[in-house]
Amino acid sequence: MNPKIGDVAQRAGVSKTTVSRVMNNRGYISQETRDAVYKAMRELNYFPNDVARSLFSKKTNLIGLILPTINNPFYSELAFYIESAAAEKGYKILLCNSLDSITSEEKYLEMLMRNQVDGIIVSSHNRGLSNYHHRQLAVVAVDRYLSPSIPVVGSDNYEGGKKATELLIRKGCKSIVHINGPIELETPANLRRKAYEDVMKEHGLTLRVYENRKSFDHRAYKELFDQIYQENRTVDGVFASDDLIAASFLQYAKRRGLNIPGDVKVVGYDGSETVQALLPELTTIMQPTEGIARESIRILLEKINGEADHEAEEMYLPVTVLERETT
Repeated sequence: MNPKIGDVAQRAGVSKTTVSRVMNNRGYISQETRDAVYKAMRELNYFPNDVARSLFSKKTNLIGLILPTINNPFYSELAFYIESAAAEKGYKILLCNSLDSITSEEKYLEMLMRNQVDGIIVSSHNRGLSNYHHRQLAVVAVDRYLSPSIPVVGSDNYEGGKKATELLIRKGCKSIVHINGPIELETPANLRRKAYEDVMKEHGLTLRVYENRKSFDHRAYKELFDQIYQENRTVDGVFASDDLIAASFLQYAKRRGLNIPGDVKVVGYDGSETVQALLPELTTIMQPTEGIARESIRILLEKINGEADHEAEEMYLPVTVLERETT
C-alpha cells in the first residue's frame, strides 16, 4: 500500500498539517522539523500528490510547449533552453510536436488545457485557433503571429536578413538567391526576406526569391535547386532562411561539382549548436536561442502571475554574424 501523508506525520512525530505546510513551503517551520519530515518521506518512499497540491495552490506548475518539429536543430535547442529556464522557476514542460498540422495542434492544445497547464509557449504556424484566446490561459508566441493580443519573442529577423545579404554583396556576389518557406505563413521570419529584397533594391540588383512549399520536407529542395539553376545560370550567392536549407544546398552544390565559396557563397540562418558542430564551415546568422527561451519564460510567468499582461508586445533580440568558410 502506498504511504499517505498521515504515515509521514506519524513517522516524523508531527501533525498532518505540519507535513502539508512543509511540502507547500507555507508559514514558519523550523529547520529541525523540515529535516524530520523530509527524512520520513525518504524512509517511507512517499511522493506528494501533484494533482492534490495543484487543487490547493490553483496552479499545476506545468507549461505547454507547442513546436512544429524538433527534427529542426533550432527547435530542439529552443526546447532545451525553455525547459532549463522553466525548471529554474519550478515549472515542468509538456512538449508537443504539431508537425504544422492544424488538426494536431488543436488536439495538443485541448490536451494541454485538460491538463490545466498554467501557460503555453507556441512556435507553430497555425493561426486563429480559438483556445489561444481563452481568457484564463497565458500564451506567448516564439517568432509567430498568433493574434494581436498575444506577445511575440524572437530574433531581429530584419537585421539578420540585412546582414546576410550585405555580407554576400560585400564578398562580390551579384546574382544572389534567397530561399525561404511559404510566405503566407505570416511569421516574423518573413522579415528576413523583406530585408533581402530591400538591400538588393538599394544596390540595384535583381531579386531572386524561391519558396519551398513543403517547409519541413527537405527532400523537396533538390527539385527547387534544380529550378534555381535552370532559371539562373549565374547564381553566385545564396541566402537561406534557415541552416537546414543551407545544409541541403551545400550537399546539392557538392553533387553538382560547384566550389564553395569559389563558385557560389552561402549564408544560413539560425546558428544552432548542432549545425555548428556538424557544419563548422557554414557562415550563418546566429539567433540568440537561449535569450529567446528565457525571455519567453519570463513574459509567460509574468502573465501567469498577473504581474503584466504584455498584450501586443513584440520583443526581438539581436543576432550575430558567424562568418565562416562558405563565404
